[in-house]
Amino acid sequence: MWCGLVSLFPEMLRSAATAGVLGRAIESGVVALEMFNPRNFATDRHRTVDDRPYGGGPGMVMMIEPLLGAIDAARGAARRTLGEGSKVSVIYLSPQGERLTQNKVRALAAQPGMILVAGRYEGVDERLLGFAVDEELSIGDYVLSGGELPALVVLDAVARLQPGALGNAASVVDESHLDGLLDYPHYTRPEISRALETAGGGARVPSVLLSGDHEAIRRWRRQQALLRTWQRRPDMLTARDWSDEDRELLEEVLEQVLEQPQNPSP
Repeated sequence: MWCGLVSLFPEMLRSAATAGVLGRAIESGVVALEMFNPRNFATDRHRTVDDRPYGGGPGMVMMIEPLLGAIDAARGAARRTLGEGSKVSVIYLSPQGERLTQNKVRALAAQPGMILVAGRYEGVDERLLGFAVDEELSIGDYVLSGGELPALVVLDAVARLQPGALGNAASVVDESHLDGLLDYPHYTRPEISRALETAGGGARVPSVLLSGDHEAIRRWRRQQALLRTWQRRPDMLTARDWSDEDRELLEEVLEQVLEQPQNPSP
């Protein structure tokens, strides 16, 4: 997959893109990454990329010409890499955009490439969005100093779904949100944590995970994923297409949870 990042701070993105799964995906050629700095496309000797907003108000607004030059350069790079007939989406990272979900990540991962535009200051000239941007994406209902961190979030989420990006392809099969549920709990050695035992915490690994019964383990994990989603993100269950097994597993574990004695209020 090819990705172009349009940003005033390419060094910030480049540094973060050298580590972890994303770094390995780029190093191995699974993901090709190119940076485009709007400042390189400014038309004055000061390389100006922003100006005061019309109508007054605080802050500065990113100008059309430098951004459009960077986006056009990214489109050209995409055509050279992917072929003249290729079409890549231009995505602007914005609090006003569509909320990023795992389904959206999967859709982006299926494309041959994308161009991510990171804004700064008070945002970009609205006319650019209507002319050069295909869609806007948000990673949450909050405001950051710029679009670089959201761009990295999108890139990391998409890159890890590319074939060959992960050492074990099965790692993505049971992840949170992949099936519309949160992930089940995970455990590793030791079987009994002496530190937690001393501190009075839950020290033991659930016995079912030590049983060697693969079907029992599968059902337990599915049940725990359903329970965790019910406890933490019940909104994810409202529009769910329920299977008979899922309904049975959730009802069973809810009976156990609701029968547990509640600690009295102090």
